[in-house]
Amino acid sequence: MELSKTHKFSQSVVLVPLLAVLAIWTVFWAEVRFGINLNEYGIYPRTVSGLKGIVLSPFIHGSVEHLYNNTIPLAVLLSFLFYFYREAAFRVLLLGILLSGLITWLIGRPSYHIGASGVIYVLSSFIFFKGIFAKHYRLVALSLVVVFIYGSMIWYIFPIKEDISWEGHLAGFVTGLILALTIRVKIPQERKYEWEWEDYSEDNDPFLKHFDEHGNFIENVEEDDKEEGRIEVKYHYRTDKKE
Repeated sequence: MELSKTHKFSQSVVLVPLLAVLAIWTVFWAEVRFGINLNEYGIYPRTVSGLKGIVLSPFIHGSVEHLYNNTIPLAVLLSFLFYFYREAAFRVLLLGILLSGLITWLIGRPSYHIGASGVIYVLSSFIFFKGIFAKHYRLVALSLVVVFIYGSMIWYIFPIKEDISWEGHLAGFVTGLILALTIRVKIPQERKYEWEWEDYSEDNDPFLKHFDEHGNFIENVEEDDKEEGRIEVKYHYRTDKKE
């Protein structure tokens, strides 16, 4: 796993979530405005025509409640992804949509599967497992935040409600785990202080030289006077005064 010095803010942290939310709301608005139903463009498992839903289904929602429930998690998790995993974010998003959609197409019930919840499960699963695998304190903390906010979603990968595509949720969860295991990301390099290096020696530490073996401070004036580049300034004052 390669190292990077810092996480950096970029326009994609705001722009991508904004475009994603705008896209799903625009599609729903078009359905309501023109009185059309796009459910047939969702994933219909194990049919050739249902394959188009792998790409299109995340943009289609059945109700305002369905749309609202997916909007905030999608925006938040995309922001997390593009801030903490900026260089791998587009790969995770693209592969996550395709692979989770394909798994849903393979294991789903014979019905139209629609909504961005599969992508949400991809993002939450990837961010959680990647942070744990990376073992970096920031990313582990992010994993805990995701669990705290969205941990209850885990129950919906099981068939607890008939009108919810638990297959899509399960596909997203598994896809996120697979991507966390296979996609390499850059993580911040932890700052290492001088005394943490293997070749560190207390005898050569200039700060510790000012203390004796009992911890008492020693003012080493002679050593300070020998510093290279030391400049000594002398002032001379005249006692006579001219009118």
